[in-house]
Amino acid sequence: MSYNTEITNAQNLVQPHNDWTQIEGEAVARMRLQNRFQTGLDIARYTAKIMREDMASYDADPANYTQSLGCWHGFIGQQKMIAIKKHFGSTKSRYLYLSGWMVAALRSEFGPLPDQSMHEKTSVPALIEELYTFLRQADARELGGLFRDLDAARSSGDEVKARDLQNKIDNFETHVVPIIADIDAGFGNAEATYLLAKKMIEAGACALQIENQVSDEKQCGHQDGKVTVPHEDFLQKIRAIRYAFLELGVEDGVIVARTDSLGAGLTKQIAYVKEEGDLGDQYNAFLDCEEVDGAGQPGDVLINRDGKLMRPKRLPSNLYQFRAGTGADRCVLDCITSLQNGADLLWIETEKPHIEQIAGMVDRIREVVPNAKLVYNNSPSFNWTLNFRQQVYDAWAEAGKDVAGYDRDRLMSVDYDGTELAAEADERIRTFQKDAAKRAGIFHHLITLPTYHTAALSTDNLAREYFGDQAMLGYVKNVQRKEIREGIACVRHQNMAGSDLGDDHKEYFAGEAALKAGGAHNTMNQFAAE
Repeated sequence: MSYNTEITNAQNLVQPHNDWTQIEGEAVARMRLQNRFQTGLDIARYTAKIMREDMASYDADPANYTQSLGCWHGFIGQQKMIAIKKHFGSTKSRYLYLSGWMVAALRSEFGPLPDQSMHEKTSVPALIEELYTFLRQADARELGGLFRDLDAARSSGDEVKARDLQNKIDNFETHVVPIIADIDAGFGNAEATYLLAKKMIEAGACALQIENQVSDEKQCGHQDGKVTVPHEDFLQKIRAIRYAFLELGVEDGVIVARTDSLGAGLTKQIAYVKEEGDLGDQYNAFLDCEEVDGAGQPGDVLINRDGKLMRPKRLPSNLYQFRAGTGADRCVLDCITSLQNGADLLWIETEKPHIEQIAGMVDRIREVVPNAKLVYNNSPSFNWTLNFRQQVYDAWAEAGKDVAGYDRDRLMSVDYDGTELAAEADERIRTFQKDAAKRAGIFHHLITLPTYHTAALSTDNLAREYFGDQAMLGYVKNVQRKEIREGIACVRHQNMAGSDLGDDHKEYFAGEAALKAGGAHNTMNQFAAE
């Protein structure tokens, strides 16, 4: 709907009311445009449609993969989208990721926690709502600037500029993008998963990522001690999430089924088997067992395998272990069964970023489900420099290239930073997402914890400079001056926090009596020319 149409509609609404003489139709139109999304469900429906279109685009051409960065605060998410629009002109194919790890580490009332589902589960939907509150304010702020410029162009009689600004308003692209939100292992049983999923969807989430670990034994995907559940337990939670989407009218909602089986060697349960060869039987087939004579020992749990009585190996923790080397096979089975039972996308948690390792599993999955697609964690838990230098070293050695000048165990050393091997490794890192999208079926690349690390790095640098010899120059030179030179909008932090929006509203509400903050004595005017 065009700006002029919005104004006409608002004026037609206001005009019949004789007691609304101080209400301006154009101001109403502006406020409506600045608040396009009325509820979280509006956002979930809008962004789910975007994700579905992007998935279809990827199926047509793997070059059309998507990306996101993890967030732990609304301001972080807002600044990402503002930066993307500033540098690339569009937010297309770029999302936000909500990491359960960062919620646990940074948002829990208990203080910093490991990624073990110990944080308050309501903090996850609260963060989704916060992220979209900040993104909606980014819309309001940018549109507010266009409205101010339009008023100035009209006042100066510059009709050409006014038409150009109105065209920008008509074609405004929102900062609101899809969020892929981490629901961990569901924080309980299928009913608990359903209830939390509803809260997350109502907050605006169009895509929920759930993993096949045991809720009360949940571990970070890159730590040891992971325990998976039988398939039917996991599929119940997938169905619970789908019911939540459908109940709330988000028919295009996206479910990302994550398997941690590659690095998980334990299970808490022996799966129920109804008949030979069913899914429970397939799960139990991976158990590490030993044949027993007679009835076994007191307390033994025994299963029938191929007509033989077998004792699954049980640890003092009362957990059962899988046979070594079965992780990839279990991942493939997890992925196929998830896609066959309502999941839309897959997430295979790996221990290193290796395209052929991922592709080897995806090739097998696609033999059964040809359009299988992945979300992949480009994790900071990987030492990307070391992994890719070792991959290049191994490739060179296999090809017969001389690697005598390199020590494979010391490739992280700064001594190798300027070498040919390091340069090739960096190029492989640069093209990893594009290459993996094409070869390994990865539709969406994300980094789970980027802003956790950037916040720590930038704070360390500032503290070293400010509390050292540089003192105030450490802030001015390395923060504020860079903000000015690089056009970072938050150098005018009062504007970013909504001061100008508030002034606009004061003018709507009070007219000439408005006491506005953006007057001549506002120090933010010192940055107006930048």
